[in-house]
Amino acid sequence: QEELADITVEATAGGGAVKVTMTGQQKITSVKIAPEVVNPQDVEMLEDLILAAVTEALSKSQEAAAKHLSSITGGLKIPGLG
Repeated sequence: QEELADITVEATAGGGAVKVTMTGQQKITSVKIAPEVVNPQDVEMLEDLILAAVTEALSKSQEAAAKHLSSITGGLKIPGLG
């Protein structure tokens, strides 16, 4: 588990307008929002971009964690893991 904290993934949405960084333990460490997408008249679009970036980061983090655990277990399928 501690080694998963050292894994870092990044995901973006809106052509890089929103960037989310997450660890292999699915802990969000950073959210960056480009100033040009902050529009008080269109908050819903910004919410959608943030949701898309977080969802992608979570998926990437889960994939990275699964690869890491697979390398440790030698590819064994352990019930309850992954």
